[in-house]
Amino acid sequence: MARNIQSLERAAAMLRLLAGGERRLGLSDIASSLGLAKGTAHGILRTLQAEGFVEQDTASGRYQLGAELLRLGTTYLDVHELRARALVWTDDLARSSGESVHLGVLHQQGVLIVHHVFRPDDSRQVLEIGAMQPLHSTALGKVLSAYDPVAHSEALETERRAFTDRTICAPDAFEHVLDLTRARGYAADVEETWEGVASIAAPIHDRRRMPVGSVGITGAVERLCQEGELRPELIAAVRDCARAVSRDLGAGRF
Repeated sequence: MARNIQSLERAAAMLRLLAGGERRLGLSDIASSLGLAKGTAHGILRTLQAEGFVEQDTASGRYQLGAELLRLGTTYLDVHELRARALVWTDDLARSSGESVHLGVLHQQGVLIVHHVFRPDDSRQVLEIGAMQPLHSTALGKVLSAYDPVAHSEALETERRAFTDRTICAPDAFEHVLDLTRARGYAADVEETWEGVASIAAPIHDRRRMPVGSVGITGAVERLCQEGELRPELIAAVRDCARAVSRDLGAGRF
């Protein structure tokens, strides 16, 4: 009969302990509750913290569950379910906006395109399902970075490459963009990733109000912008689509 791995058992017990109460726990509390030496408990906590499963409050030194563990807790929402819920609404968005529509999720420090609706015209287009987009410069990526703490950390920790002279790379400037995104409920990319191309995206939430993806339109700057500003009817259409998908996922009204 296979033997259990003791270190994994201890880590699991530690996570259950942190999940069992509302307050943060100190190292001594955790060690005594689990019957572990402080050195052993600290080593496990340090490993869990490095993986994002545990966070330590800098002021008190106490520990709590980390954002990565919370993200794993939402795996019941399969990407296929997200795509299935979005099918009708993204088709409607493509028709109403006249632009291509992309649905993205966080994956490996970028945005993975899981659904793509072609622009409803006769132009030649390439299916982009499975393509990766950067977090810091695209509208889809900015939305994820603004609402998802894991995406936020990854966007700040990875290199923010300047794709054009409009790309925002400096940490403070990028944080300002994320604040603006949260304040207005959508993100924009006007020639920050590709010359001549603009995009608008908004967040999708699940029944627990957790961010699970972003949806947006992409097209030529001259079509998405008017007199140097994004067209408000297109912004409204993208936000309406995101709200509709979120409602179908059980998020209720925002």
